[in-house]
Amino acid sequence: MLDPDHRFHGLNSLTFAYRRGQTVRGSQLALKYVLNTRRQQFRAAVVVSRKVDKSAVVRNRIRRRIYEVMGKQQAGILQPYDLVFTVFNAALAETPMPELEQMVVSQLQKAHVLTPENHGHRAIVKREE
Repeated sequence: MLDPDHRFHGLNSLTFAYRRGQTVRGSQLALKYVLNTRRQQFRAAVVVSRKVDKSAVVRNRIRRRIYEVMGKQQAGILQPYDLVFTVFNAALAETPMPELEQMVVSQLQKAHVLTPENHGHRAIVKREE
């Protein structure tokens, strides 16, 4: 799971990414990204509109699954990017996890957000208990 330090907080925090960011679009999700030099580390958000699915349960499942993939990739994102994933398809709630990981990593690679040594490899993050 993605650490709370890497999440956006507040409604106005996304405006910087929306105004200044560049977009990498895929068939089921898009990534809007911008380098934010005022921060120490990257932030990520997942936007799933009610148009995607009326059920909050499905929208939250999609959100949690993408945050889980981002948690695995967080060691490979060294610069303070603002990342906003926008989901277009409710099928991501049922997409197999390896396929979803490949989609998210592909978007991050197209945006040149991941460090070169982590392209195509899972970053392992150790947690203290």
